[in-house]
Amino acid sequence: MTLTDDQLLDLESKRSFYFFWEEANTDKDSPGYGLIVDRAPGDADMCSVASVGFGLTAIMIGVEREWISRAEGYERALGTLNTLLEHAEQENGFFYHFLNMKTARRHDNCEVSVIDTAIAVCGAIAAGEYFGCNVRELAQQIYERVNWEWYRNPEYNQFYMGYSPERGHFARWDLYAEQFMMYFLAAASPTHPVEPSMFYDFGRQYGTFGDNPPFIYTWLGSLFTFQFSHAWFDLRGKVDRDNVDWWHNSVIATKANRDYCIAHASEFRTFGPNAWGLTACDGPNGYSGRYGTAPSGLNSANDMHLPDGTVPPAGAAGSVVFMPEEVIGTLRNYYENFPQLWGRYGFKDSYNLDVTPPYFAEDVIGIDKGITLLMIENYRSGLVWNYFMRNPYVQRGMVLCEIHDKQQS
Repeated sequence: MTLTDDQLLDLESKRSFYFFWEEANTDKDSPGYGLIVDRAPGDADMCSVASVGFGLTAIMIGVEREWISRAEGYERALGTLNTLLEHAEQENGFFYHFLNMKTARRHDNCEVSVIDTAIAVCGAIAAGEYFGCNVRELAQQIYERVNWEWYRNPEYNQFYMGYSPERGHFARWDLYAEQFMMYFLAAASPTHPVEPSMFYDFGRQYGTFGDNPPFIYTWLGSLFTFQFSHAWFDLRGKVDRDNVDWWHNSVIATKANRDYCIAHASEFRTFGPNAWGLTACDGPNGYSGRYGTAPSGLNSANDMHLPDGTVPPAGAAGSVVFMPEEVIGTLRNYYENFPQLWGRYGFKDSYNLDVTPPYFAEDVIGIDKGITLLMIENYRSGLVWNYFMRNPYVQRGMVLCEIHDKQQS
C-alpha cells in the first residue's frame, strides 16, 4: 500500500516521538526521571541534554496528535523539568552535555555545554507555554538560573565553545552555526542578560555552490547548523539589522546541499536527487559531526575523507520546512526502497551504499530524531512555533537582537 505524503510524514513523526517517550527514564523515584538517552540501542546509561530539550518539545506534539493523553504529557513534562532543576548536575545554570540516566550527574568527563543547555531551555519553554501552570513555572526557573554572562568571552564578545572544571573555558563560537537560540535567550534573560550585540559579533562568511546565490555558510557545511534554531524560533519573513534573512539563508543552504549531492552522484552511489541532506550522523567509521557539503571550512586535505557516501534521513527531514516537495520525495525514496533503513523509531540514522557490504546504521540518535519530529510538525501545523513564540522572553530576545519584519527594513 502506497502512503500519501501526509501518511508518510505522520508515520515518521509518530515513530520519532516514541523514541523520546520510550527511551526515557520512567522511574518516578529516580533522580534521573524524564532524562532521555543520547541514542538507541546505544549506551543506556548516557543521557543527552539536547535529547531532553527535543523530548520536552516532543511531548506537546504527542498530546496534540493523541499519541498520549494530556495528563500523561503533563506529568512527564513536569517531572522532567523537576529533574533538570533539582537533580541534573550543572554549573551556573549550564548543564553538562551528557548526564547519567539514573543519577543525573555528569557522564564521564564531558563538558558543560552552552548549546545543549540552550536546546534544553528551548524545550522547557515550549513545554511551559503548552501546558502552563507548574510546568511554566519550572521552565522559567530553569531559564532564570542560566548565567549567560559567565559563558561569554569578554575579549571577543562571543560565547565560549565549552567549559569543564578541569580545563576552564575553551574555544569560541566565532562563526555562524546553529547557535542563534543562545543569543536570543541570553539577551532577554531577566536575571543574567548579555549585550544583544553578541548576535552581530560572530563571523559571517559568504560562499555558494552551483547556481545558488551566495549565502552565509557554516564551518561544517552540515545541515543541522542551518536547522536547529529554526525548530523553535520562527524567522519566516524576518531580517536582522543588516537586512540578512536567516530563513532564506537556510533555504539556499538546503538547496546547495542537495545540489552538491546531485553533482557528486557519479562519485557516490548513495547520492542523488532523492538521497541528500548531509549532516552530522553515524557512518561506517562511527559518528562524525563533519558530514557536510561545500561551501564549508572543511576543505583541507585532513578532511578529504568526507563525504564518504553516507546519507542521514534527518538531513533532509529537518529541512522539510525549507524545501517540502524535495524533502518528501526523498523520504519516500528511503521508505519505499530501503527497508533496511526503517525500524522501531522510524528512519535509522544513516546509510551508505558506497562501502562493501552496504552500511545501514543500527542506532537512531536523539538530536536527529528531534529535528525530524519538530520540523515535520512545524511543516504540518506550525505547532511548535505557535506555542514557543508566545513566550514574552522569546519575543523580547528577538526584538533586542533587532530581528524584525521585512517590511520594516
